[in-house]
Amino acid sequence: MRRIYTIFALSAATIAFSQSKTLEKVEPAFWWKGMKNPELQILVYGKGIANHEISLSDGVKIKDIQKVESPNYVFITVNTNEINVPKFTINIGKDKKNLGSYTYELKQRNSGSADRESYTSKDVMYLIMPDRFANGNEKNDSVPDLTEKGDRNLPNGRHGGDLQGIINNLDYIQNLGATAVWLTPVNEDNEKVYSYHGYAQTDLYKIDARYGTNEDYKKLSQELNKRNMKLVMDYVTNHWGVSHWMIKDLPTKDWIHLFKEGENGFKRSNYKISTQFDTNASEIDKKYALDGWFDKTMPDINQKNPLVLKYLTQNAIWWIEYAELGGFRVDTYPYNDKEAMAKWAKAITDEYPKFNIVGETWLGTAGQISAWQKNSKTGEAAGYNSNLPSVMDFMLFGEMPNAFKEKESWNKGLIKLYESLSSDFLYPDINNVMVFFENHDTERWNEIFNADPNAYKMGLTLISTVRGIPQIYYGSEVGMRGNKEKGGDADIRRDFPGGWKTDKQNAFNPATQTSEQKEFYQFTQKLLNWRKGKEVIHTGKTKNFVPKDDIFTYFRYNDKESVMMVINNNTKDQTLDLKYFEESLKGFSKGKEVISGKEFSLQNTLTIPAKTPLIIELEK
Repeated sequence: MRRIYTIFALSAATIAFSQSKTLEKVEPAFWWKGMKNPELQILVYGKGIANHEISLSDGVKIKDIQKVESPNYVFITVNTNEINVPKFTINIGKDKKNLGSYTYELKQRNSGSADRESYTSKDVMYLIMPDRFANGNEKNDSVPDLTEKGDRNLPNGRHGGDLQGIINNLDYIQNLGATAVWLTPVNEDNEKVYSYHGYAQTDLYKIDARYGTNEDYKKLSQELNKRNMKLVMDYVTNHWGVSHWMIKDLPTKDWIHLFKEGENGFKRSNYKISTQFDTNASEIDKKYALDGWFDKTMPDINQKNPLVLKYLTQNAIWWIEYAELGGFRVDTYPYNDKEAMAKWAKAITDEYPKFNIVGETWLGTAGQISAWQKNSKTGEAAGYNSNLPSVMDFMLFGEMPNAFKEKESWNKGLIKLYESLSSDFLYPDINNVMVFFENHDTERWNEIFNADPNAYKMGLTLISTVRGIPQIYYGSEVGMRGNKEKGGDADIRRDFPGGWKTDKQNAFNPATQTSEQKEFYQFTQKLLNWRKGKEVIHTGKTKNFVPKDDIFTYFRYNDKESVMMVINNNTKDQTLDLKYFEESLKGFSKGKEVISGKEFSLQNTLTIPAKTPLIIELEK
């Protein structure tokens, strides 16, 4: 597809394409002065552009110019420290004839940009699928230039949720107690069908017009920042959409992984990412795991190609700087080339030392997951340091459903939680691990437990009070369900009730929530807002007691305070002999339960109702 794209609305003085097809696209569209790494690589695209002379105005020097297999690309490298003008022109010419030009701008960075804060264990992350959350602008439900149109009757279609819908409901998210918002990808995904999830991106510098504009995305971030909240971008390095303009006209044959035996180069991944650290893995299994595609519509990107890696790195930094982001979540992290990704993560955290990046490390054991965290000893044993600050605790996630469903025995029931948490020593930064019991790819917790509010309360209490960064999934706080096995992904990504004008019921407003929704919501709100100010939960030490009689008891403590958590998964009320916990209760005579406000004496015994969690702030 050959057309001129306006990457986002800029003044005519800032961006100036000629009418010639010789110059169609420049990425990144602009950059900033004052970056720690002053080297900037500018992609210039147009028909046969490599066959023409390229020059820069105002005495700006070209450090390097790289031409590739396709004559339609040129990569220009400049040193921004050596550029003393705010704008310069990229000229395309032949025999002194100007065939196209582009005015390039170097902007001034916001004050303190490099030292920006990011999400930490102080935060609670709220995960949203934008298409399914709230429709704030019905005019962009369908867009002429984008193939798939809005149709809420299609479970896997575009339903019309957008950025304005999220902005309209920031009070709801803030009042709930969340402090960071992770959106599944909102960059353009122009596939013909099933494009709402956003993971088959077709333009990495442009927000999908059905969600809004780049300015809308930046506005959302700024509105969150005003509330001391953070916007987290879901970044995808592993694959793009087959309709991406660069996939349609590859700069080099090795920009993506192509398989000669596959249709159009397609070969599905075997998904065995444990081969990344298996010293005995076969080369063919490693190749199919890393180079195989997730789907025919998602070509696998080759991060080993230096141009690809530079493109991905600059694009990530561009979004951080432009949209004032507060963090990344990176999709399918171990499916990328791990050496290249270590460079990618380091380049970003070199520019932004406090910036957090959590990788989707969907593996089964703490040993495998922890190897992907920065400075991991298990990674070091394999001669690797990922430079990735945070990982997702898929081991705890995987154990939680059965832990709460199974009848207690030697190796079943809540002991699974204890065994998972007993592997914490493997993580170099255990407080910077994301904990969750569901997300947009998994069965809904409330479906597993038949919308039992007690099961939800126990699960939420666990992820909100153990070490790490808790992540909750939109709608669970009002009891939303979804059956992935029967209804597929669409069913675990239902529309939030009240997000559309035609909805019969509005769960965003506590006054119009059903009695069932209120029980979920009020518990969530009280717990998460309490957690905000609790340093002992954010960074305190942990003391675990082996579960007994379907009860898991653990403490979070520091020099200032101590909190006792008791999760009773038993179907009957249970009475604890508090002498057993003397090492953690010594010096404390009473406590106050966070949710109910009830005061307890801690002298002899403690009775806990069936299927109930207690969070007790200890007092002397």
